[in-house]
Amino acid sequence: MTVIAVFNMKGGVGKTTIAANLAAAIAKNGVEPLLIDLDPQAHLTSMYGIKTPSSKSIYRFYQGLSSLSDLAMPLPSGVQFIASHLELGKIDAQVARHRDNIWRLKLGLHAEMLSGSGLPIIIDCTPMLGVVAFSALFAADIILVPVASEYLALNGAMQLSQTLYGLEKFQSRTPRRYLLNRYIPNQITAETVAGQLTKHFPGEVLKTRIREQEALAAAVGCGSNIFDFAPTSDAATDFSFLLDELIENNLLSLSRDLPFIHE
Repeated sequence: MTVIAVFNMKGGVGKTTIAANLAAAIAKNGVEPLLIDLDPQAHLTSMYGIKTPSSKSIYRFYQGLSSLSDLAMPLPSGVQFIASHLELGKIDAQVARHRDNIWRLKLGLHAEMLSGSGLPIIIDCTPMLGVVAFSALFAADIILVPVASEYLALNGAMQLSQTLYGLEKFQSRTPRRYLLNRYIPNQITAETVAGQLTKHFPGEVLKTRIREQEALAAAVGCGSNIFDFAPTSDAATDFSFLLDELIENNLLSLSRDLPFIHE
């Protein structure tokens, strides 16, 4: 499996931070992942300090005016990145006229031989459930659901499960994994949420837990990933473990036979 949609309808769970650092962990292993900012709020794009017009963003792809490969830009970390723009929000408003946008990303990844190529593709999804979010979920090989270590986040995970269940009428069930984020070891709330998550989603909760650490927030503030900002930190270790677990469970493979060509 290669296409990972990082998705949760609840905000503030660390979705963007997880997408960015998982991509960085892959790049650290000598493989160029494709990271797509599919959120009109463009937090991931802003984190990298990128200011791009809508014509150079993923919105252009949804307009049918550009390929994904043409929009990808290399980052110093070794990640190929497709930026977002506020204009992407217009796609959800055009559902009546452009129903094909729901399948556009999946078809585009297939047409450009990106999905199934061994290329790791990570999509930082919008939390708004609409055409853009559905297009990412339909394109995904696995849905990675970050869950913050708090009771409201657990409730959100339950609601999300029902939403994803509704998608199964359109295509077969996409594997999903729940990732406990902002975890504080031995804290009563964190341990209770972890236990309840395992109870409700047996076999789908990752063993890796991303611990609450100042280094992660500081890295974001500097527009960096944790491996460049604090490579010996516990946070870097957590994301290395996350990548290892995904690989060991055959949810992600690292291939060096990638379609991006650099001149």
